Amino acid sequence: MSDHQNGLQEDPQWLELKLPHLLYTDTVQGLHATIQSEWDSLRRSACQTAAGRALWKHVIHDPFADLLAGETCLKSFHEKIKNDRLKNARETSGVILAVRTLWFDSKIEAALSSFNGEGQVVLLGAGMDARAYRLSCLKESDVFEVDFPEVLEVKTTLLKAATEPIDGHLHPIITAKSLNRVAADIRNNDWLEKLQKSGFVPEKNTVWVLEGILYYLSHSHAMQVLRIIADKCALARTVLLADFMNKPSTTLANSIFHFYSDWPDHLLPSLGFSHVRLSQLGDPDAHFGLMNDPLNLFNKLRSLPRSVQTHPDDGTPCCRLYLVEASGLPSQSNQ
Repeated sequence: MSDHQNGLQEDPQWLELKLPHLLYTDTVQGLHATIQSEWDSLRRSACQTAAGRALWKHVIHDPFADLLAGETCLKSFHEKIKNDRLKNARETSGVILAVRTLWFDSKIEAALSSFNGEGQVVLLGAGMDARAYRLSCLKESDVFEVDFPEVLEVKTTLLKAATEPIDGHLHPIITAKSLNRVAADIRNNDWLEKLQKSGFVPEKNTVWVLEGILYYLSHSHAMQVLRIIADKCALARTVLLADFMNKPSTTLANSIFHFYSDWPDHLLPSLGFSHVRLSQLGDPDAHFGLMNDPLNLFNKLRSLPRSVQTHPDDGTPCCRLYLVEASGLPSQSNQ
């Protein structure tokens, strides 16, 4: 198996981890010490996602990922990648995250292009996402990041530390038209109200980004969030981008994961979305040259009907991750 099939470069620098000096400043070290000691697994997952993006920098350009991930997460993630590479594993740690990130990036750009003008982008459970600083397609869009107050506070302080009187810049330069951080728990009933108070306009075309968040929610909370977004189809062009786990996938993380849907392309139309497109990892729009190995776990699963819960060859659970794009228009929702 070649490095290309495994999603790796010909000669990537996996075996040596180079950490930026900024990670060792007192401010940054103190913030990440707080994260490790006080945050629960859901909140810490934001840093793990950033670590994955930082370590797959040969395909993802995220200049703040190292800083937002922190030393502990970077070292832990790097060790997993190094071990996978030494074992010549078919699924290198982080490849799913890399594909997922690139898929969301490409779909956000396509959705905004289809709006033919200004749009809004709402990142629910934004965590340590830095898209507002790195995606040029956001230049005419108002971006809203919704997450726990402590997550957004730490993120803001970290980004400020990144650019305090360095090269003459006092603040990170965002590529989005505007960036609004909304401190809210999407499991509560008040997050939409808080979003609107922050400047969100329900009547404007909107891309809703739910990356790596739905399966952390209970079934009732996840359905509530999806219904709220679906209701916006009656007001403006609405695009939902989300990843869904199937039921076997929720068994992998000691009950950290809860919500699942084996058929999100059936679920979302029942809520009011008129168009739904589902992709599995390895599909033409969901591999980005990183999942070409035919014996990769996800390529093997793609050939099996989705109704199959255990693999017929070895009896292992068929763990799938669906990347889903759904949309709706006012005229369609009123028909």
